[in-house]
Amino acid sequence: MLVPTPARRRRLRIGLSATALAAAALGGLLQPAQAAGEPGPGEGGLHHDKSLQRQLDRLVAQDDGPPGVIALLTRGERTQVYTAGVGDIATGRPPRPDDHMRIASIAKAFSGAVALRLVDQGRLSLDDTIGEVLPDQPSAWHAVTLRQLLQHTSGLPDFSTAPEFVAIISADPRHVFDSRRLLDFVAGEPLLFRPGSLYEYSNSDNIAVALMAEAVTGRRYEDLLREFVYEPLGLRRTSLPSGYLIPSPYLHGYDVRPPAEPEDVSEAVGVSGVWASGGIISTPTELGAFIRAYGGPALLSEETREEQLTFRPGDSSEPAGPGTNAAGLAVFQYTTRCGVLYGHTGNFPGYTQLAATTPDGARSLTFSINTQTSKGNKPALLARLRTVQEDFACALLKGR
Repeated sequence: MLVPTPARRRRLRIGLSATALAAAALGGLLQPAQAAGEPGPGEGGLHHDKSLQRQLDRLVAQDDGPPGVIALLTRGERTQVYTAGVGDIATGRPPRPDDHMRIASIAKAFSGAVALRLVDQGRLSLDDTIGEVLPDQPSAWHAVTLRQLLQHTSGLPDFSTAPEFVAIISADPRHVFDSRRLLDFVAGEPLLFRPGSLYEYSNSDNIAVALMAEAVTGRRYEDLLREFVYEPLGLRRTSLPSGYLIPSPYLHGYDVRPPAEPEDVSEAVGVSGVWASGGIISTPTELGAFIRAYGGPALLSEETREEQLTFRPGDSSEPAGPGTNAAGLAVFQYTTRCGVLYGHTGNFPGYTQLAATTPDGARSLTFSINTQTSKGNKPALLARLRTVQEDFACALLKGR
């Protein structure tokens, strides 16, 4: 991988924040492709919708569009796979359902799953405060509750926008942070607003959630993920690394800025600096299994799920998901023209992600592109992406 240039450091941003980052170069020509060995038209009893396929083909054909895209529509035991473009420019191979990939801020839903499982066990309460569980954190933050952290109404300043953090990650995108000290970057800052009064998407929230989970259990967050999420759901290709490497095979992520050739940024950035707010690696298949359980009724008690699904209208994930968004506890409601889904989105250098499920957990959509887009980074591409995602959501909901 080539050494990042200062100009490139200024151009890339962590999709979890507005941070300057670095990238390394790889280029090539793009052509739409169907995933080899995956279900085609009519296989598995599912009809392959040509209009949906055309939408993906058009998405990768855009000048600033992703080199590749993969969408999984799962209904019960049957999964329909749509792909276009390439998952690796160097080899020309298409994206695949078992490719590892960075799931970006969908990692926040995983921290929500851990915290809410602990609520079910009575080891945490949604009304527990930072002061009660993490007394060493700044006293100005002590009144913030777990509920407010999970719903991004805490007012905690975002560590990933702190000047010192930005300077470190800009100089060395693979810098290894002490993930449990990330909040130190904003420890001297007051709350942005009175807790519970406003909504502000912040990476600090889910760092605090993970620290609270560790404090009440005496165990590492990575071990809690394994106990409460990976093992119960049979997720064998999902992990939270501390470095920059992605297990093979993986969906390569690219920085796409025409007329320059796409640059491979898959392993350009270490994830110790995002940890519980965005560091998890998974696959399209396993991401679907997770969101069906977390957004559906399988993972949590009915009482806790009722709290999880208490939504704030108009508050969106980052980037916004399809339709009209509303914020629950580490989950979002997407009200499309065809019905409602629960899920989460995320973006990170090289990746933009959506995972959503029907409320009964019986159907899911995962939609992954291998370039970054958000409201501050290629807003026109994001608008097009959300339109395509809504069409896929309608295909999922059709005939319910």
